[in-house]
Amino acid sequence: MATTLTPAEADKILADHFAPWVQDLGLTVVETGERHAVLRLPWSDRLARDGGGLSGQAMMAAADTATVVAVSAALGGFAPMTTVQLSTTFQRPARDTDLLVTARLTKLGRRMAFAEIVLATPQAPDDPVAHATTVYAFPG
Repeated sequence: MATTLTPAEADKILADHFAPWVQDLGLTVVETGERHAVLRLPWSDRLARDGGGLSGQAMMAAADTATVVAVSAALGGFAPMTTVQLSTTFQRPARDTDLLVTARLTKLGRRMAFAEIVLATPQAPDDPVAHATTVYAFPG
């Protein structure tokens, strides 16, 4: 069985394998486990849309990134993978608050991985801002 990554090792994956614009989101890894990862998306006025809510694009990028970290944690390290599907439902606005982005693998196969992602404020972890599902494929 693979060894789970530490948050510091997962942060290094963010630094080494993600585009500069994803790194500009300021995501940090809070927790990793055998089949999950929790990232923090810090509030930034630069990520806000008209009306002051956090933009959906930033939340979707954070959900996608959290999935890569969760899969990497399950595998014990980074491996090439690609997003095949990402579906997001936005449930309420997030204003002037960080978000915790929790990705949990629902299935990890040899060729594909499936995950559910919950984006919530630290103050209301049981009242999601958004929910996403992702499907990833491993090339080769």
